[in-house]
Amino acid sequence: MSDISAEPNFTDLIAAELPYLRRYTRALTGSQTRGDTYTVATLEAILKDRSPFENDASTKVNLFKCFHSIWSTSGQALSEPEDNLRSRAHGLLAKLTPYSREALLLRTVEEFSLAQIATIMQIDLEDVRHLITKANEELSHSVKGRIMIIEDEPIIAADLKAIVTSLGHEVTGIARTHREAVALGKDQTPDLILADIQLADNSSGIDAVNDLLELMDVPVIFITAFPERLLTGDRPEPAFLISKPFQEAQVLSAVSQAMFFASTETLKA
Repeated sequence: MSDISAEPNFTDLIAAELPYLRRYTRALTGSQTRGDTYTVATLEAILKDRSPFENDASTKVNLFKCFHSIWSTSGQALSEPEDNLRSRAHGLLAKLTPYSREALLLRTVEEFSLAQIATIMQIDLEDVRHLITKANEELSHSVKGRIMIIEDEPIIAADLKAIVTSLGHEVTGIARTHREAVALGKDQTPDLILADIQLADNSSGIDAVNDLLELMDVPVIFITAFPERLLTGDRPEPAFLISKPFQEAQVLSAVSQAMFFASTETLKA
């Protein structure tokens, strides 16, 4: 086995996976600031000890495993909520099966295999299956609401509508452009916004969302084919992000997570 510390590209390997860890930590915590705090703590731990990477697992699996070791000792005991939205979210979180959301996000957002999740969380495959099932059950019953969809592709918009209504949510409408999105938001205030980045008239879904957030305080999920381009370290960034092409399970999970935490952290143009 080669000495990992002697490999000149170790930093590059970590850097390539870092945007995905940052996406995951903020989705898990529902907070950009809190998520980045855990990401930094993970990197600091790796700088002190690279031995967790001295195995045959992928860099991404080992990186997430290092995060889990930190989260499992401190992340479950969340800090005092900052406002009423977070207070409600923390109250709901306290009722969930421990680590169930972690397993669900690892599967649906980061698309790890069940075996990889078992390695990351250091549990058996059957435990992984159980945690994912429990998370889906508990989150889907925790919050129901009204969702606005901003998407210019009719087929994708129809798919998104079918997915969110299957959870029991109501769709307030589908907007194809910046102008339509703002008009729809003014007419019917949603509880959550599900937004594509690039819209039909070449307008920005980010701009549309930022204008809507001047009028309302709701969680947002962005959809993009290039998630790593949106997780650059500039503030603020999206707490909830779905990669294209997406799977139904990813949307189900992200919607439940966003409604659960009611996070309004989003991108600036």
